[in-house]
Amino acid sequence: MRRSEGASRGEEASRCGGRRRRGGGRGAGGDAAEAASAVQIYRVYYDSPGSDKGSNASLNGEWVQLFNTSKSSRNMKGVKVRDKTGYTYTFGSFTLKGRKSVYLHTGRGSNSAAHRYWGRKRYVWNNTGDTAYLLYPNGRVADKCSWGRTGSSKYC
Repeated sequence: MRRSEGASRGEEASRCGGRRRRGGGRGAGGDAAEAASAVQIYRVYYDSPGSDKGSNASLNGEWVQLFNTSKSSRNMKGVKVRDKTGYTYTFGSFTLKGRKSVYLHTGRGSNSAAHRYWGRKRYVWNNTGDTAYLLYPNGRVADKCSWGRTGSSKYC
C-alpha cells in the first residue's frame, strides 16, 4: 500500500542539491549526538502505479529513496528503514557514495549500488497514511517522513 504528495521539479532539484531542513551530520553511521544525518529520506513512493495485485513488479513500484547529502561515502551497515507498523529492513554491508541516492524497493530483485530489495511478498507502505523512519544502528531516529491520504508519493 502507498500514497503521496508531489513537488515541482524545482523543489526536487533544490532538495537534492543541498536540500532540506537540517544541516551537517556524519551520516547514517555517524555520532548519535549529531543534529542531523547526512543520509536522509528524500522521497517515498507508497502507492505503486496500477492496482495493488501484489505482483513483484507492483511491489517494486513501492520504494524509499535515500540521499547522501555529504560528499563523503557513508557506511550503511546496520542502518534500518521502518514503517509505523514495525516492518523493518536492515542494510547489510553497503556503502552509499557521496551525493548519491539508493532506492529501497519492497519486492525482490538483485541488489546494486543504486537499488536494494527488501524481498517482501506484501506491501509495506500504507496508502492511507504512514511514516517512514530511517534509524541508526543503535535504534535512534536519523530521519522520518510522514504522509496522509492523498497522492502516490511524498518528497520529504
